[in-house]
Amino acid sequence: MIITIDGPVATGKSTIAKKLAQAVGYIYYDTGAMYRAVAYAALQKKIDVNDPKALDELLKDFDFRIKFNRGERGYYLNGQDITDAIRKEEVSNFASKVSAIPQVREKLVSLQRQLAQGLNAVFEGRDMGTVVFPNANLKIFLTGRDDIRAKRRFDELRGKYPEETKDLTQEQVLKDLHERDEYDMNRQYSPLKKAEDAFEIDTSDLTIDEIVFKILECRDLAAQAAKKKKQ
Repeated sequence: MIITIDGPVATGKSTIAKKLAQAVGYIYYDTGAMYRAVAYAALQKKIDVNDPKALDELLKDFDFRIKFNRGERGYYLNGQDITDAIRKEEVSNFASKVSAIPQVREKLVSLQRQLAQGLNAVFEGRDMGTVVFPNANLKIFLTGRDDIRAKRRFDELRGKYPEETKDLTQEQVLKDLHERDEYDMNRQYSPLKKAEDAFEIDTSDLTIDEIVFKILECRDLAAQAAKKKKQ
């Protein structure tokens, strides 16, 4: 069974997907980390992502792996631990642009589908239910009020990178969120949007456990609908 969780930044996708996967005993995949890894590699190597040949070379050597250590998930690129590096704001913003490039999407969508074969898994991202897994058993689309999302993102950045973000304001984070949303929803390839058959959940005023419970309710509804369809 494949469950997809899509939505804009700071709606709690990663936290909720992890918690859901634990609750149902599924494998969890953060596909955004893959795009962040490409963005990180391009920034490190000073690759012009608008140069198809340079990008092909980058993707040809792209060896992305997920490793577990004492229950913690780590992301590795060509053997280097990039778990923390890919969460920095510069990489996050660049990942949004990189993820809209057809060459990158083709490479990573193929990888994501390979990872899903024969598994029960929760895939979290922005086009999981619309492009990568259009036939997923359950599709969830998370939303949230802008002010709540901005506070979540601000708190996350300040907590992880106190020195680098000491001059950051919540107003700046809100502005960045609006720009990110605008770009993601209007990009030419795989824009952020809700799949027609997805269940929408507003995470603004709910706890993580409440959201997971709602998703499990949606799972039951989807199963009932699928059963009726077969009859």
